[in-house]
Amino acid sequence: MIRIEDVIEKVENNRPNSNIELIRRAYMFSALHHRGQKRASGEPYLVHPIAVADILAEMRLDEVSVSTGLLHDVVEDTLVDLDTIKEYFGEEITTLVDGLTKIAHISNLSKEKQQAENVRKMVLAMITDVRVVLIKLADRLHNMRTMQFLKPEKRARISRETLDIYAPIAHRLGMGKLRSELEDLSFRNLHPQEYSKLSIEVEARRPELEATLEIIKKTISDQLRENDVPFVAIEGRVKRLFSLWKKLKKRKLTIDQVYDLIAARVITTNEKKNCYLALSVIHDIWTPVPERFKDWIAIPRDNLYQSLHTSVIGDKGQAFEVQIRTEEMHQIAEEGVAAHWKYKESKLGANEEDESLDELRKTVEKLLLPLVENTNESQDSEDFIESLKLDLYPKDVYTFTPMGKVIQLPRGATPIDFAYAIHSEVGDTCTGAKINGRIVQLKTELQNGDVVEILTTSNSTPSRDWLNYVITSRARNRIRHFISEQQRTESIDIGRKLLEKEADKFGISPKKLINNDSEMKRIANEYGLGRPEDLLASVGYGKTLPRNVVAKFLGPEKFNELDPEKKKETKLQSGVKAVKKFIGMGEDAIIVKGVDNLLTTRARCCNPLRGEPIIGYISLGKGIVVHNKRCKNVKSLMVNKDRIVDVDWAKSEKEEIQSVRLLATTENRTGMLAGITNAIAEIKTGIRDARAMVSKDDRGLIEITIEVFDKKHLDKVIGSVERVPGVIAVERVNS
Repeated sequence: MIRIEDVIEKVENNRPNSNIELIRRAYMFSALHHRGQKRASGEPYLVHPIAVADILAEMRLDEVSVSTGLLHDVVEDTLVDLDTIKEYFGEEITTLVDGLTKIAHISNLSKEKQQAENVRKMVLAMITDVRVVLIKLADRLHNMRTMQFLKPEKRARISRETLDIYAPIAHRLGMGKLRSELEDLSFRNLHPQEYSKLSIEVEARRPELEATLEIIKKTISDQLRENDVPFVAIEGRVKRLFSLWKKLKKRKLTIDQVYDLIAARVITTNEKKNCYLALSVIHDIWTPVPERFKDWIAIPRDNLYQSLHTSVIGDKGQAFEVQIRTEEMHQIAEEGVAAHWKYKESKLGANEEDESLDELRKTVEKLLLPLVENTNESQDSEDFIESLKLDLYPKDVYTFTPMGKVIQLPRGATPIDFAYAIHSEVGDTCTGAKINGRIVQLKTELQNGDVVEILTTSNSTPSRDWLNYVITSRARNRIRHFISEQQRTESIDIGRKLLEKEADKFGISPKKLINNDSEMKRIANEYGLGRPEDLLASVGYGKTLPRNVVAKFLGPEKFNELDPEKKKETKLQSGVKAVKKFIGMGEDAIIVKGVDNLLTTRARCCNPLRGEPIIGYISLGKGIVVHNKRCKNVKSLMVNKDRIVDVDWAKSEKEEIQSVRLLATTENRTGMLAGITNAIAEIKTGIRDARAMVSKDDRGLIEITIEVFDKKHLDKVIGSVERVPGVIAVERVNS
């Protein structure tokens, strides 16, 4: 167990002039107010803030950060308020604690929206003071290290958030060591079976891999000395499990086909030229792999990372990677901005160090600004999270305008992303593009060094198709906004016409209904809408039936009296909101919230299984089409939020059988089909169809249609197939 004295000792060693009394006061305050509280493990709660403070001390952060680490949960988990923190510890610590404290009074929102709003608050706070996110990362790291005591569902939810948000933020800030640990811990909790399987495979090879690394390290060391190239250390590593798993899954490789399963790292003295001298020595020893060299020293990554990367073929045909960097570059690669951070006390005068710190703050702002520049208070929380995830991807493509201005974009970016990166109006009016002087399609993927010229026409507007191949959140948000506004205008017009037609059936003057602002607003409020225009749009989208609007306008008695269809079962009580309805077939009902009688169908593109997270989309002529929330088509549907409805699986005691297709990529050898079908049969799962073929790259491709009851059943089948020797990857195939 970590003691407060251990933390203080680290702070004193790393930052001799620190205010240790501040840390002691923060510790006493935290101990007093967390007294009696327990963690899920049964340990005193105080163990957690001390561990967070210890991680911050290891990062060599200032006493304000370490003290905030001790206090970060007191407002959220005790009766202490921010005014009390300010009274005892001042404005600076109060601001940091506030940035780390979850928002109160949002318990009425879904867990996803609560998560989004709390992340939004933290992201907005960290642009003002990067220490907010550094403390949050330390907090998350300790929670991830000790989450074995939580329920599996909570472990999975926290791990997914960590993998989607916090590990990429650590990467954005260049904190490679912390990011790696967060990713591996998340992987272990999200995919325990795959983690275990891969871990066993790597550990079985580890003695051989480490022996090979020792030979490589000695060879490099001897050759560098012989060529008088100064170096500080030669390191070796086996590829991290999460990174390895991601590569195996994405490229459908076997572990023996991974180029960088092992890697050596050369750390030279702090002169760039020594890195290039070391590179020439490495290429003299071993044959380099074509197109596997990257120079991140000449063009540093935007997260401050600098290094040379080269892949070579060893003496026994073993491919491996070599990274070369200076000692300073190595420290930055491991710790990122935390390697530079130093609190500048106001009493210090201006000097060279202060100027470098100002440059650091500008760099940090540049790293974090894209995460908040498209954020506003009115933005939907789910849109915010999606935009944040897009912006967290590393920007590795460097392109140029015809005038020579550098435009950094994510890998996979297209000319449309480039156009919006220049200016939103350039993007909106884009009609074509030239790359290196040649006209290309707008979906062409940009490459490093491309010179891009955007062609525009004043009366052009964004196309919905652009959403299929834009990468940046700036472009995606702008296109969505335009399409949403355009569709809303059309839907209001359609809604007005439908309502006029329905009013006419009841002998009501359309103007008397639609132009009656007070009545239209009252009816809109009953549907949970704010304005009459929102009600008209809802009718136009097909989300609200015009007949029901008329019913609310007339009242039940008048409505029944004037109803031309004379259907007594359609009596509605004025002021009653729409209730949950069970819509579907038999026991396979789907709960639809707040929507009138509409047909529901499962989307063929993803064929959602009971137990999977689902979302409903009102489609004209098809009623509510239910998609898996992770369906590739959901992003394009989210352009029009007014057509989205909340749906869920109804409780059912009867198990419904559903057909699902799986595709297994295997080694090309005899008996694979039999092995897979036997594995499925052993867990008493029906097989409707099975067929095998060989791919162009000499892999086995086995497609099997199975009968499952729900997502848990499917996961069990996939896990069983993955354990069959020779199986490289298993994936679900949708129509």
